[in-house]
Amino acid sequence: MSRTWPQRVTITDDSMREGLQIESATIPVEAKLRLLDALGETGAKVISIGSFAHPKWTPSMAEIEELAERFVPKPGIRYTAAIFNQVGFERADRYYPKIDVRTRHYSTHVEVCDSFARRNYNRTQAQQFEAMEGTITAARRAGVERGAVTLGSPFGSNFEGPFSLEQRLGFVERMVDAWHDAGFEVGRLSLSDAMGWNVPHQVRETIESVRERWPEIETFHLHLHNSRGATIASYYEALLLGVTEFDTSIGGMGGCPYCGNGRSAGHVPTEDFVDLCHEMGIETGYDLDKLIEAAWIAEEIVGHSLWGHVSKAGPRPRADRVYPVDMPFIETLEEAAHFRKGPSVYEGQIAPWQPGSALTG
Repeated sequence: MSRTWPQRVTITDDSMREGLQIESATIPVEAKLRLLDALGETGAKVISIGSFAHPKWTPSMAEIEELAERFVPKPGIRYTAAIFNQVGFERADRYYPKIDVRTRHYSTHVEVCDSFARRNYNRTQAQQFEAMEGTITAARRAGVERGAVTLGSPFGSNFEGPFSLEQRLGFVERMVDAWHDAGFEVGRLSLSDAMGWNVPHQVRETIESVRERWPEIETFHLHLHNSRGATIASYYEALLLGVTEFDTSIGGMGGCPYCGNGRSAGHVPTEDFVDLCHEMGIETGYDLDKLIEAAWIAEEIVGHSLWGHVSKAGPRPRADRVYPVDMPFIETLEEAAHFRKGPSVYEGQIAPWQPGSALTG
């Protein structure tokens, strides 16, 4: 199969939803508004402002209505939110069109891990299969031309162990058949890996197998958590296969409170993935410098260091951004931030540079 990456991709920054849902519930709305405003300056095309989940189960989203009421939308951005049931939809839809939860993919969603379905959605896997009929009926009412499927926990589970390619394809088959039986083709597959079991070769074999078996599925969307550090490699593998839709979050913050890994089940940092895409010549629409500033704001807001690399080391310096050759000893993260704060951050450090000589490490 051809391994040619796409010319452009859609990267949905999920910091406000996925990122903040695992952070302290005491973060004030004012701070969240500051981060949302900074994200709106980055060139993002789609931003999820949060989740209309029950605050008993997601305490950090208890003030979502106030946030929805107060934020000022930026032109050219589609703001959306996570909803999990009809009550959540009705809560979010009160803010339409400021928040757009009507423009959506009608997707059947089944978790390969029944344990996670119960823990995260308070529904059994069997109930998720039963709910497919309602999703397909709603799609027909909405005049949707093609269906979509979402496979949760596709690669493995912290509670049930690894899943095979045959298991993944079997679940996809049941969902695709349900759409076909209703007279729909399926055009989109989402892989949602909240527990971070993904590795590049399994991502590749899954996408290639789905394409071979269901060539009508042309769009792939990846929401893969970075719990074990392999996800940017998985995303790179997906890029080589032409995948165009990815979820990330500023600084890599994020996680699921019901997967057993807490904040360590973070995302690929938006700034790191955008940097990778730009180095590959892939258009993202993002301004990397503004993403870096947003990442530092996010660290201030959550009160701890995040997991991004480009936000700390800076982009690869080129042209007028190359470092001064007589730059002194750089040790701390604060000093390494000279690329955005200027030389004052390393003032007073030792400087062994001698004109006309070479430094040895």
